[in-house]
Amino acid sequence: MTNQFVDDDYHPRITDHDREQVRLLHAEGHSRNEIARRIGRGGRTVTRIAAELGLDFDRARTAAATEAKMIDAKARRAAIIQGLYSVAEDELAYLRQDDEYQLVEVSLGKPVKYTVDRLPAQDRKALVSSISTATSAAARLEALDGDPGVDAARSMLGSLAEGLNKLAGLDGGEDDSGEG
Repeated sequence: MTNQFVDDDYHPRITDHDREQVRLLHAEGHSRNEIARRIGRGGRTVTRIAAELGLDFDRARTAAATEAKMIDAKARRAAIIQGLYSVAEDELAYLRQDDEYQLVEVSLGKPVKYTVDRLPAQDRKALVSSISTATSAAARLEALDGDPGVDAARSMLGSLAEGLNKLAGLDGGEDDSGEG
């Protein structure tokens, strides 16, 4: 039985434009599936066009492209990890500052500014939570790349979280400041 669908809407004939697009995209190093996506054709059609043009899809080249994408993703994760640690460090520095804290509350629809020697419990708790979230997210991202120091980092992060909880008065004891 012959393929009766060659000329219908489901399987339009291969055009010279299709052939030229496959040739150009293949020369640029794109994979079969990427070429198919770009020209709006199926993978099998691209394979047929490539065979007709004497082109093949070198798996080593595809593997190299995949490896390059993985390296790029690892570099992006490293930048994100650095940013998360910077956020955690900034929040911790703010929490541990010796200066007075400048706070603003709204009273009767107007902002009222005042200073305190110690942040209210709910604000300390929010900062500790922010630090914990940032460091935990960074550790999870580090684990994706299988860095050898992950277990040590987890231990350090656990100790850091415990110390932050104690610093913020969240270690299970009562907050004796009368706040919160």
